[in-house]
Amino acid sequence: MLTSEICNRALGARDARFDGLFFVGIVTTGIYCRPVCPARVSIPDRRRFFESAASAEQAGFRPCLRCRPELAPGRALIDAVPRLARVVAQRIAAGALNGRSVADLAHELGVSERHLRRALEHEIGVSPVALAQTHRLLLAKRLLTDTSLPVTRIAFASGFQSLRRFNSVFREQYRMSPRDVRAAARSRGARLDDERHDGSETSSPGDDVIRLTLNYRAPFAWDALLDFFRRDRLAGVDAVFDRRYARTLQLEGRAGVIIAEDASCALDERRATKTHLHIDISPTLLPVLMPLLARLRHLFDLDAEPTVVDAHLARTGLADRVDRVPGLRVPGAADGFEIALRSVLSGSASARRVVRALGEPIETTIPTLDRLAPTDARVADAGVARLCSLGVSRRRAEVLTRIARAIAERKLALEPTSDVAATYSALTEIDGVDDALATTIVMRALHWPDAFPASDRALLRATNMENADRLSDRAEVWRPWRAYAAAHLRLGCVD
Repeated sequence: MLTSEICNRALGARDARFDGLFFVGIVTTGIYCRPVCPARVSIPDRRRFFESAASAEQAGFRPCLRCRPELAPGRALIDAVPRLARVVAQRIAAGALNGRSVADLAHELGVSERHLRRALEHEIGVSPVALAQTHRLLLAKRLLTDTSLPVTRIAFASGFQSLRRFNSVFREQYRMSPRDVRAAARSRGARLDDERHDGSETSSPGDDVIRLTLNYRAPFAWDALLDFFRRDRLAGVDAVFDRRYARTLQLEGRAGVIIAEDASCALDERRATKTHLHIDISPTLLPVLMPLLARLRHLFDLDAEPTVVDAHLARTGLADRVDRVPGLRVPGAADGFEIALRSVLSGSASARRVVRALGEPIETTIPTLDRLAPTDARVADAGVARLCSLGVSRRRAEVLTRIARAIAERKLALEPTSDVAATYSALTEIDGVDDALATTIVMRALHWPDAFPASDRALLRATNMENADRLSDRAEVWRPWRAYAAAHLRLGCVD
């Protein structure tokens, strides 16, 4: 399904999400590479594309010594050592080893502990414990610099299990104590305050929240993202106000609230040069800060390359839309099942009743936020009859219950590290889940940039296409970023 034209686009962006899906052979050198190869590639006319390394070698090409095609991930979730190492690294970055052992993580991924260790050390050059320790130290340094949290709370929020261990490891790694780092940060902050006279910085939050920043690549269509969240909101779970997005969250038994605001919104538009979000976090979420930050980056699509995506879409017929809203993001997910819930109940008046009945209550300082999103376990336990009694149509109730049970029974995983093709296949095998629903869930829960629900009625109306087949043909030129094209088309349809 990946044509030469599509592969050329992905190659130009060096998007890691396409690594392993194809290889490029350079005719003039006889070498074939991965799409993420840092070496300068030839002009398009001198490239040949292959679905596998074996087919490239059969055609007479030899492997690149720089990007090493033998290390490219396979097409399944864990069908090769490189893919396993990538998944492990992502899980560790999200705090998978905080309070848990390497054996626990290996069991969760369905491999032996020895194989997991060997894969990570071979690909990244460090042990799982060393990688986890690096992430903990970097997060701790960030909290020491950017917040006034006590050192003890920072130690545990960063994933350390004891203050003594935290102090020892920090001093050994950075040749400074945590308090020394904080003192140096405060000294720099005082000098900056003395030099700043324009009052451009936003005020710090109150003592009841922790403020951190999440960087992004400009441009960033924050207002368009807020409009999407406003239309997609679940009453009681999330809300948009004063150009801010707020929502309740529950991770690993910890519940709280986050409030996000684009830093440039608080500045004079002529001087709006900030490229980060302010994130205010409830102290109750500190113990799960690592996985929380990872989820928020997915939710706000902060790792996107907007200039590359916008340039391609503009060249392929969407220039007017891109010019209107540069830097448009594809909203991700804070929780995979929550995306399924929102998608199935979209446009239904019963969504509010489902949240009130099945979402756990939570006390917050925001009057409109008083519920957590219903979990897959609670929906599965409620069953079809209970959902119907809340006003959900029987068809939607059956679909939602089947998805919830598949996740609760671990037959379906809606995580960013899940395999796209396998997850899509598992979803469409569930009775009642059509292409549009499965694709929408994959697009947001798995953060797949090339997802395109061609049978979606809103997209058909936006493009004046008669059927999904014609729209699919039209969308080929937008690959491999069809999800962003869909976001622009939906925005135009709403307008």
